[in-house]
Amino acid sequence: MPANTTASSPKKKKGRRARLLVLVLVLALVAGVGYGAYWSISTVRASFPQTTGSIQLEGLSGQVEVKRDGYGIPQIYADSDEDLFRAQGFVQAQDRFWEMDVRRHMTSGRLSEMFGSEQVETDAFLRTLGWRRVAQQEYDTKLSAETKKFLRAYADGVNAYLEGRSAEEISVEYAALSFTNNYKPEPWSPVDSVAWLKAMAWDLRGNMEDEIDRSLLTSRLSEKQIKDLYPPYPFDRNKPIVEEGGISQVTGEFDPAAKPSDLNDGSTGASTGTGNADGTGTGTAGDTGTGSAADAASGLNSQLSALSETLDAIPALLGPSGNGIGSNSWVVSGDYTTTGKPLLANDPHLAPQLPSLWYQMGLHCRETSAKCRYDVAGYTFSGTPGVIIGHNQDIAWGFTNLGADVTDLYLEKLSGDSYLVGDEEKQLTTRTEVIKVAGGTSKTITVRSTGHGPLVSDRSDELEKVGKKAPVSNAAPDRGSGYGVALQWTALQPGNTMDAVFELNRASDFQSFRKAAQKFEVPSQNLIYADAEGHIGYQAPGKIPVRASGDGSMPAPGWDPAYKWTGYIPFDELPYEYDPERGYIVTANQAVVDADKYPYLITKDYGYGARSQRINDLIESKIQDGGKISTEDMRTMQMDNSSEIAKLLTPYLLKIDISDPYVREAQKLLEGWDYTQEPDSGAAAYFNAVWRNVLKLSFGNKLPKELRVEGECLSVRPADSTAPDDDLEERVRECGQRDADSAQPDGGDRWFEVVRRLLKDEDNAWWQSPRTRTEEATDQRDELLGRAMVDARWELTAKLGKDASSWSWGRLHQLTLKNQTLGTGGPELLQYMLNRGPWNLGGGEAAVNATGWNAAGGYEVVWVPSMRMVVNVGDWDGSRWINLTGASGHAYNAHYTDQTGKWAEGELLDWAYSANAVSAGAVDTLTLHPPGHSAP
Repeated sequence: MPANTTASSPKKKKGRRARLLVLVLVLALVAGVGYGAYWSISTVRASFPQTTGSIQLEGLSGQVEVKRDGYGIPQIYADSDEDLFRAQGFVQAQDRFWEMDVRRHMTSGRLSEMFGSEQVETDAFLRTLGWRRVAQQEYDTKLSAETKKFLRAYADGVNAYLEGRSAEEISVEYAALSFTNNYKPEPWSPVDSVAWLKAMAWDLRGNMEDEIDRSLLTSRLSEKQIKDLYPPYPFDRNKPIVEEGGISQVTGEFDPAAKPSDLNDGSTGASTGTGNADGTGTGTAGDTGTGSAADAASGLNSQLSALSETLDAIPALLGPSGNGIGSNSWVVSGDYTTTGKPLLANDPHLAPQLPSLWYQMGLHCRETSAKCRYDVAGYTFSGTPGVIIGHNQDIAWGFTNLGADVTDLYLEKLSGDSYLVGDEEKQLTTRTEVIKVAGGTSKTITVRSTGHGPLVSDRSDELEKVGKKAPVSNAAPDRGSGYGVALQWTALQPGNTMDAVFELNRASDFQSFRKAAQKFEVPSQNLIYADAEGHIGYQAPGKIPVRASGDGSMPAPGWDPAYKWTGYIPFDELPYEYDPERGYIVTANQAVVDADKYPYLITKDYGYGARSQRINDLIESKIQDGGKISTEDMRTMQMDNSSEIAKLLTPYLLKIDISDPYVREAQKLLEGWDYTQEPDSGAAAYFNAVWRNVLKLSFGNKLPKELRVEGECLSVRPADSTAPDDDLEERVRECGQRDADSAQPDGGDRWFEVVRRLLKDEDNAWWQSPRTRTEEATDQRDELLGRAMVDARWELTAKLGKDASSWSWGRLHQLTLKNQTLGTGGPELLQYMLNRGPWNLGGGEAAVNATGWNAAGGYEVVWVPSMRMVVNVGDWDGSRWINLTGASGHAYNAHYTDQTGKWAEGELLDWAYSANAVSAGAVDTLTLHPPGHSAP
């Protein structure tokens, strides 16, 4: 059970609890804890939305109804497209405007206007990327007239809500903000909606951190060791998404039914680059060239470490990055379901947020016609019109992160206002940006860009000297005062993704679904599909670059034209499937297609397939011998807690001869364990602690400080020392520099694969761990595993108590939901008011129930299934869904976290879609009407 039980279901009980919390809050404030002179019950409630009666809404052409169920989830009914989206803007602003306002200030690099000088560096970095500028270019030059019409209608609805309301009447956070800032919300614009897609693209941008990390590793590890830590994808064990077909030599397009003899396997077609996964390909910036490797690497490490710290500083709205950030989705044909129609499941994995990133909603035309074409329901983004994931009357769809490598870092030879390309000096492009600061002086920055993209190195004092000792080839230009670092990224080019959202919402078959997907350029996602006619499918969309040379795994030499992007993979050559013979499709961030059967490089850094193969196995176990899968089976699969690394490693741990009775007591927990990570499991707690310590001893303590957890210090041998490992006097104290949520080794399925490949090699050098002042050195596998078991026993003794029989995974593995602004950086009382939790969770890293934790940083939950849905295709009212938090962004509203308790237990809510089902479940109805029309 969760440690926090505020997510009860009966409406009256929720109301009583909300009133009690408000009363406690007010008493504390009046008692002088703080803010009491300003806040009251009326202040807290002032921003709660009106959900019954009627409201006049400027710009409507007819009456609109907003029906909310017992969880506050709105379903909107209108008679025109524009009325539908105008009402959507109004309703989302009612529930979530603070969240929307913060998001648009983040995407435009204007957080300092709300939160003061502490956000100036973040704003400077975001202005350098220029998300808002690109969104404006998209709106001006790329988006269709119809899309812009809908965006304007949505913005009009938001602004109609804002009109005449004080900031405090919009959200209680504004009341807190008023103590230090006289900030007032400004009107919403259509570009504010477009810009949010850039933030999501950043969150799902691919392998940029891996590119940085591989470079940082060069200061302490050899090329072979780095290769050990980035093993190849195990195609022989973990299936890719698309198992058949390829690019036909006959048509030149991807053909899921093509025979192997008819495929272009890479011998013709696009270049996939000549670089290797460890960055040692010909001519790459990873070549050390002249000078010692240690000196060369140290310069680049300093630069890239500073960049990594800058990335960590991007607001927690976007969450940590890592190989746990992804999603699960799968679809099963009606041939193998109890319903006789497809079943589709989806649960995107993102950082936990309060309120949730997602907002559940239905958008319904009372009668579909040329004037009103939408009848869609699902998960939306507050601040963006339309539905992102969900279903309409004909099709259902889901997303997972494809993980395509769409970012490259380029080292640039700078000279004054120019940079070198081949033998030619080209002029940098520049622009100035003024950052306004609440309560402070504005700051002006200059943003410089090369042909590859903005110079992100300009945003750090360290990075101003970038490249002093960067590892490059002998053919590299003179370093001079140092190289710059530029970022090339597909999302910094105007595109049509917003068009794709509306087209997807009204797609009616696989052909129109693919047509919409063709415009879904960034972020590159796996799109999964099912329709009421019984078909299932998959499409890989997105702008995925083709490189003339290199593979994007290490920073490239910007001065060498051979490393430019030559174009993008044509949409007709991107992988897809339609009604595959096996009867199901699984996407969970694994490889899209077997690299040996596909001529283009999508990425070197897929997830390694632990989750996806587990889902494949669960489906196969159900349908073998004529079995059928039910809606409940799909829900149960989403909650599967099985640990793949535990299945692999536990047999080795049980063979270790443990003499210490206290450690033996812990070891006994693993005997007979079924490898499931339930919240009350003591075995799961101990195993995961052992796993964390195995990673620390084998790898973590050997990584450079730039990858280790900030503040965790070790006595290490200097990189250039020739002293033996056990010479304690020759060691120096070195402290980690990486944020705990993004440090390494994070324990994801890449590390599963690393350890899997080492386990049978008992004397591998990775099993060696140096002597400390309290522990002897380890020289082989079982010695290190034994030491990890001892360390885990005493770690859990300190955290959970001496009695191992009382341990539970949930007490270690907790989720705390934090308001992503004042709930993380505000006064303690304010955090108490806005945050909720903790909840004790099951699941874990790379499990299907992916409640992710970073093994380097601790056991706290850092990413989650941000929502879950199971769509009963054709019988839409039989579908089920859940959100991480609730519909409301207002603290103490009954719907602030009213779904979290059920989410934590793996429950799903009924998902009404038809007009009859929605009306039957409606608790509140609000009518919006045009000026001059009488209320009903």
